[in-house]
Amino acid sequence: MQIGRVEGCTRVVGKSQGYLGLPVRDTLINSTVNGPDTPCMTTAWHPTPKELAALNAGAPVHVQILGRIPPPMMVGVGDIPTEDAT
Repeated sequence: MQIGRVEGCTRVVGKSQGYLGLPVRDTLINSTVNGPDTPCMTTAWHPTPKELAALNAGAPVHVQILGRIPPPMMVGVGDIPTEDAT
């Protein structure tokens, strides 16, 4: 997967720790467990052509989380990009 720049990016994390840097959009969501105004970070990822072919053939998405205590998380698909009308 290639790191994408999420729409409405509010910061880039990890670069000072030696990582590539991950654009993040900070938002508040209404969580059924944690309640309203739960802090949330959203990132964007783009599959390579090889990964996209594997996904279309039924391969699963694997999410690797560093550490031993995983935070609550959600995985979803963003909006389809629209072509610039200019």
